Amino acid sequence: MKIHTTNYTNTFILVADDCPVESAEVPPQKGDSRSVATIQFEKVAQNPYRYTSDDVLFSVYAEKQDLTSEELDAAREQFFSKGQPCFRASPLTKRYGWGVHHDEQGKMAIYPVGSEGYLKWSQAPGVKVLKAMKSAK
Repeated sequence: MKIHTTNYTNTFILVADDCPVESAEVPPQKGDSRSVATIQFEKVAQNPYRYTSDDVLFSVYAEKQDLTSEELDAAREQFFSKGQPCFRASPLTKRYGWGVHHDEQGKMAIYPVGSEGYLKWSQAPGVKVLKAMKSAK
């Protein structure tokens, strides 16, 4: 079975051109269940350069599916047997104003739009710069 990946290396993802905020926002908690944006934000903001995109996206899936630790390995293999949307399609980059830097090992950190870190990585030599996907209209 072919395994797909969403990981980038030495890449910075800019916020989408149609991102509705001018400064980054922490995704709000909605009710009792945590949103995809909330899970992604907490995982990456609290652990900069610890996780890859694949790690974060699968952890969201695992939480939403309420998987047990015994189910994780098989579920991860099944999850990545099909292509998955990358962080260019994340609500963090499309809706909440966060840029995403992936280092040389594919580990990621987020930076608020307009911050020093955001500007640094968006102009860093040797770093590929991509824009987040626009919202479907």
